[in-house]
Amino acid sequence: MTTYRVVQWATGTIGARSLRGVVEHPGLTLAGVYVHTPDKAGRDAGELCGLGGATGVTATRDIEHILGLRPNCVLYMPLVCDVDEVCRLLESGANVVTTRGEFHHPGSMDPVVRKRVEDACERGGTSIHSTGSSPGFISEAVPLVLTSIARRLDGLTIDEFADLSQRPSPELLFGVMGFGVAPTDFEERRLSRARTSFGPSLRLIADALSLPLDSLEASGELATARHHVRIAAGELAPGTVAAQRLTVTGLHAGRPLLRFRATWYCTTDLEPAWNLHATGWHLSVEGDAPLDVTVRLPVPLDRMAEVSPSYTANRAVNAVPFVCAAAPGIRTTLDLPQVTAALPQRPPTSRTTGCPGAGAKVL
Repeated sequence: MTTYRVVQWATGTIGARSLRGVVEHPGLTLAGVYVHTPDKAGRDAGELCGLGGATGVTATRDIEHILGLRPNCVLYMPLVCDVDEVCRLLESGANVVTTRGEFHHPGSMDPVVRKRVEDACERGGTSIHSTGSSPGFISEAVPLVLTSIARRLDGLTIDEFADLSQRPSPELLFGVMGFGVAPTDFEERRLSRARTSFGPSLRLIADALSLPLDSLEASGELATARHHVRIAAGELAPGTVAAQRLTVTGLHAGRPLLRFRATWYCTTDLEPAWNLHATGWHLSVEGDAPLDVTVRLPVPLDRMAEVSPSYTANRAVNAVPFVCAAAPGIRTTLDLPQVTAALPQRPPTSRTTGCPGAGAKVL
């Protein structure tokens, strides 16, 4: 098995899980860790990702140090994408796998940014790939598999459901997502974000099926708490936002063809009442090979915050060998082989703590 030297860039919720995945991966060697906050600099990678044992790799805020490590790949997972950073990494000869959503569909990118990134890939002989659970796995990999048995597609809808009642993140729920406030019309920036997040995946699927989209439409709905509700993040007063639904629809030949619909809720006691599913996804395929598929996350709600980062981080880690082997450029799900997981021969000693399992390497 070829071994790839990997740098983990950023160690937030997803990045820390990704870092752990690199340490435990039989075909990856942890070369370095880049962090943004001063209090993380100098700390061992094992401490940053919750492993009990030391890895011997310490975190740094020095990008020159990271470039000097000459990694084969950087797992790039900051809160905000910095194109200058990305281009420096690519030009240095490091491939990039990211859970940032900017690179799912090159045709959806700003032409100037796209050219900068592609030129950097050409100079470095490298490739970059965006992936994750949503968007990524559920909005690209799964729909492409489901439609592989069709010869006529009348419509495909991806529904995402997330019960956030046990998510202990008040800043995210109340500050970022807008729960717990008086209902207002959806802000345009929120609809724009939905188009930006999920529109590229819909365009990618449509291109793969030779049914390119004419346009994308976005819409939103709100539901309020019927009664006073206490959730893990705090309290919801009656009449405040307790559920929201964002829908992005891709039109082909003047009619809806592909749809991604995200429904996030903090209680099921809503006004008006909504038809809600447990946390997971539901996919409906209409055509000459119709399908109705439910993918449920069988995790107790009080453990969802602990387990759910794996769904996003693991796919990025598993994609590293395929991106490193790809031709230079912005590589999409269509450009890569099916991503498969090279798993350790023996699982780690614990699900949440303990030393790396067999095959874990650091350098």
